[in-house]
Amino acid sequence: MNLKQLAGEYAAYFVKDGMKVGLGTGSTVYWTIQKLGERVKEGLSFQAVPTSKETEALAKQLNISLISLNDVQSLDFTIDGADEIDANLQLIKGGGGALLREKIVATSSKELIIIADESKLVTHLGTFPLPVEITPFSWKQTERKIQSLGCQTTLRLKNNETFITDNNNVIIDCIFPYNITNPANLHTQLKMITGVVETGLFVNMTSKAIIGTENGIKELK
Repeated sequence: MNLKQLAGEYAAYFVKDGMKVGLGTGSTVYWTIQKLGERVKEGLSFQAVPTSKETEALAKQLNISLISLNDVQSLDFTIDGADEIDANLQLIKGGGGALLREKIVATSSKELIIIADESKLVTHLGTFPLPVEITPFSWKQTERKIQSLGCQTTLRLKNNETFITDNNNVIIDCIFPYNITNPANLHTQLKMITGVVETGLFVNMTSKAIIGTENGIKELK
C-alpha cells in the first residue's frame, strides 16, 4: 500500500452515518473516495459535496449520494489533499486546479481534514509553485500585477493548451525566490489585485492533517 493510499483510506473512517461532508480532489483523496464507495456498499449512508467535476464523476460511479452546497447550512468536515503543509498547518493547494471550489467547500465546513504523504511536509511554503486562479479576461495584465509582488509566473497549460478551471478561469503558477515567509499577508496582497479570483494559500483553516509515513499514520493538529 502506498503512503497516499494509507492516509486516504484512514480518513474514510471519519465519515459516519448521517454526515454531510466535503470531498476534495486529487490523487490522495481518490483513495478516500474509493474506500467510502466500499463502505456505502456495506451500508454507510452519508451525503457529500464534491469540489470538482472529477470528484463528482468518481463519487457518482461509486453510488455516493451527492448534494449541492446551496442546500445545506454547513458540512461536518471536508477531507482534502495538499501540495505543501508547513508546521502551522498552512497549505499550498491547487496543483490539480480545483482550488476555488476546494476553498469554498472548506470554508463551509466545521473542520478541514488534510490528508497527504510525508513528502508534502515542508519547513516553509513555496517550493511548490503557488497557484493563483484569475479571470481569463485581460489575464496578461493581471499576471503583470502578480509579478510585481516578486515572483516568476507561468500560465498553466494542459496538453499544450491553456488549462481552464471548472469555473472557466485560468491559473497562474507563481514561484517566489525566497519561499513564502508570511502566507496570510501574501494571500491578502494577491486578493487585492483586480482579476484575482482566489489563491492556493489555505491559512488558519486546517483542523488536522493525516500524514501517511513509512512508520504508519501520523496525525498533526
